[in-house]
Amino acid sequence: MQEDLDFILEDTEDSMKKAINHLESELIKIRAGKVSPTMLDGITVEYYDAPTPINQIANVTVQDARTLTIQPWEKKMLAQIDRAIMGANIGVTPQNDGVQIRLFMPPLTEERRRELYKKASGEGEQAKVAIRNIRRDSIEQIKKLQKDGLSEDIAKGSEKEIQDLTDKFIALVEKHLASKEKEMMTI
Repeated sequence: MQEDLDFILEDTEDSMKKAINHLESELIKIRAGKVSPTMLDGITVEYYDAPTPINQIANVTVQDARTLTIQPWEKKMLAQIDRAIMGANIGVTPQNDGVQIRLFMPPLTEERRRELYKKASGEGEQAKVAIRNIRRDSIEQIKKLQKDGLSEDIAKGSEKEIQDLTDKFIALVEKHLASKEKEMMTI
């Protein structure tokens, strides 16, 4: 019975950590000021009939604070990378010169910054919902154990531990959002 309880608590914490990791990876993709090669994470190109991330078929480098350069290892991939970036709708039109693709990021306006913050807040809200769903599922598992003979005191204590974990991870989401807002609103 105790090992089942330990497993539930451990699984709850692992799942909540995964929700935070997902939030972090989504927040990285939201441009906050200067460009980063990670902005292209998640954009794939058909390469020999397999969807392949851009950074696996080209050199992606930061030329300056607002310019990203993509130089494919095979020139025939230029057009496909260009189309993939346009299709990803990241707010930038690729400039293809036949050798490489340049992405010139326009300076962020106040309105665009607010739009991006709303997007980041949406990601944060999704992470909070995921964490709360994990809490709900874990508490349901504890209640099943209680029906199978787990004492009420131990069950209540475990539920409190799960609630404490939930509070801790929701605070972490808030911290990430505050950090991203500060990064976005700094000119």
